Amino acid sequence: MSTIVKFFVAPDDASAALAVGTGPGRAFKSLSLGNFDAEEAVVEWECLFSGGSFEELLGAGEPRIIAGEGDDGCVVFALSDSLVDALATSEPSRLHEVAVAWARQRAEDGEDIASVVAGEMLEDLGTLAGGREEHGHGLYCWVA
Repeated sequence: MSTIVKFFVAPDDASAALAVGTGPGRAFKSLSLGNFDAEEAVVEWECLFSGGSFEELLGAGEPRIIAGEGDDGCVVFALSDSLVDALATSEPSRLHEVAVAWARQRAEDGEDIASVVAGEMLEDLGTLAGGREEHGHGLYCWVA
């Protein structure tokens, strides 16, 4: 499980990869979130938005690692275009629906994430995702 999770907007993979050692810092518009497995979460969120399966997304290489080690060190990964689009364009009621379903999934695995907190996370991510389009940037995540 990650202890530091920062989602951020960057112009491209090469720029996003520069954040691997120290995080996005002030160079990129970012959102800091708490203690959860971000790589697993983005796949679960995409499944909940699209109805796809976790195994299919993992088999397709999601989330796409941009830089880092993954197990012991920091990692930067890209969120899929379909997830970013879903976050950016979903109505608040849909974000809430996904958040409640995700919190329920996490509870089944013994992880306590309140649905209100999950909803705030997805709303904030939706705002961040919506702002990236004005410059043609992607949405990334740095975990440590």
